[in-house]
Amino acid sequence: MKISGDFRARTLAREWLTGTFINLGSSVTTEIAGNAGYDWLLLDHEHGPGGDETLLHQLQATSATPAVPIVRIPVNDPTRFKRVLDAGAHGVMVPYVNTAAEARAAVTAMNYPPHGLRGVAKFNRGAGFGTTFEEYYLHAHEWLVLAAQIETAEAVANCEAIAAVPGVDVLFVGPNDLTHNMGIRDQFDHKLFVDALQRVAVAARQAGKAAGILVHNPALVPMCRGLGYTFVALGSDGGAVAAGLRQNLAALK
Repeated sequence: MKISGDFRARTLAREWLTGTFINLGSSVTTEIAGNAGYDWLLLDHEHGPGGDETLLHQLQATSATPAVPIVRIPVNDPTRFKRVLDAGAHGVMVPYVNTAAEARAAVTAMNYPPHGLRGVAKFNRGAGFGTTFEEYYLHAHEWLVLAAQIETAEAVANCEAIAAVPGVDVLFVGPNDLTHNMGIRDQFDHKLFVDALQRVAVAARQAGKAAGILVHNPALVPMCRGLGYTFVALGSDGGAVAAGLRQNLAALK
């Protein structure tokens, strides 16, 4: 596998980068999605099934495709960062980042000393099992992508401070959690939600970062793109399989 700084540079340049969520815990659907042409895949290990072995197989499958693997960890914890990055993740998505202090903790966990406190081991997949460790150690803080999820009203209120934290690359809105926590469950056209999207996008842009979001309805993609979101995922492998099976069943009946 090869990790470089190209993808992070494209992210921070706010290029239009397309993704999808992989929530089935399957290395097969991971490989299918990676070969479909997405720029990045979100391997969901917050809500998705599977453990470290599942993740390893998904990362191996992604490496056979052009897509970049970003792993969502279940909690902002240094041990989880270390595990997924050593396994070869090109980036980490952290749920429920509500304050700048929590964002700084994520950056610290993400990076080797002197840039952070990530544990150092030379023989791991991320560092080519030792063959590229020196280069990886010196440049991982320039290459790896950190996405902080904005999922509460508190996070929206603090989004400018979160965006200003060096090492945070993407402010990534979780629409389901955010609307639930704002008391407007699944109302993605609600003014309060759209205003929140606008504020996050502006904060990211002013800090030289990218704004990201997961959307389930294709009709929302133009709105998000118009607001300045560039790191955008549409749907998931689980959603695509379920929709395809229902469609096939309807045709049969």
